[in-house]
Amino acid sequence: MSSVKKPCLVCTVSRQDTHGVAAGSIAELKTKACKKLASNNLKEPLIVVLAEDGTIVEDEDYFLCLPDNTKFMVLTGEEKWTPNYTVDGGTAWLGGNSEVETDSINPTNWKALAMRLKQNLSEIIMMSEADLQALIDVQCEDLANEMGEKPAKIQTLQKTLQGVLDRREEERQSRGILQLYLKAVEQEKSLSRESDSTAAPSKDVDVLDSAAGSSEHCPFSDRIVSVLLKKTSPEIGLSNRDLQKVIEEDTQAIAFALSVPLQEAKALQQNCAEELKRRLQQVKALHSLRSRSNGSSAAKRKK
Repeated sequence: MSSVKKPCLVCTVSRQDTHGVAAGSIAELKTKACKKLASNNLKEPLIVVLAEDGTIVEDEDYFLCLPDNTKFMVLTGEEKWTPNYTVDGGTAWLGGNSEVETDSINPTNWKALAMRLKQNLSEIIMMSEADLQALIDVQCEDLANEMGEKPAKIQTLQKTLQGVLDRREEERQSRGILQLYLKAVEQEKSLSRESDSTAAPSKDVDVLDSAAGSSEHCPFSDRIVSVLLKKTSPEIGLSNRDLQKVIEEDTQAIAFALSVPLQEAKALQQNCAEELKRRLQQVKALHSLRSRSNGSSAAKRKK
């Protein structure tokens, strides 16, 4: 447990009550949330997610990177995060439809994205390519007004966002070239193994048949599916929350939804896990640099 406690806000899936607590770890946050939200009958095991977008918070370093007064939602049992958008007077969540996707909402809701950046610039690392593009497309003056910054600073921010988007595309192209090379090498090997090459197609068909029986509906929204069906490195285009959905979904359900062999679905989940890990490492590094910078500034002021 961290010796430094950070102020946090906690709520349940209904969002009817919000309480402030100070916690130095995820475990402490859960404990205090249970006490504050006792009337909601919270029981273990509990899952902590960001109330804003449903990102699962289970990494302690990531928890410490989040800004003060971040709002967390504590889920229990079969509860799932749902977006905070009012439908039918704000009572739509009572219907029990826990499968509501953020993709049913306009993904280019740039004002919500701007507020995330205003609270924590490291959110850039966690955003999807669609989120980044939405912020780039906003008029500089409008974004400046929303974030309470000068237009000159917002111009620099939008250039940074474009740079992140460009680097992701460069990385996708690099991975694509590597995949083409590996595929060519594999094809050469398969030419010398005729028995294996003839057995492979039937195996793929069996996998898809078994997957079809495991899921009656697509586990992902149309937007996520369209990204996953990109030819090379689709994980680069997803947000952290989307990556987590892919990682946690049943592999056979993914194979069925995308009409791909089970092995390819497994590889996709592994790539998503590696991409999520890489982004969290970037957030940790950014947090470390910020802490050092703050420490140096404090030391200079003392002098």
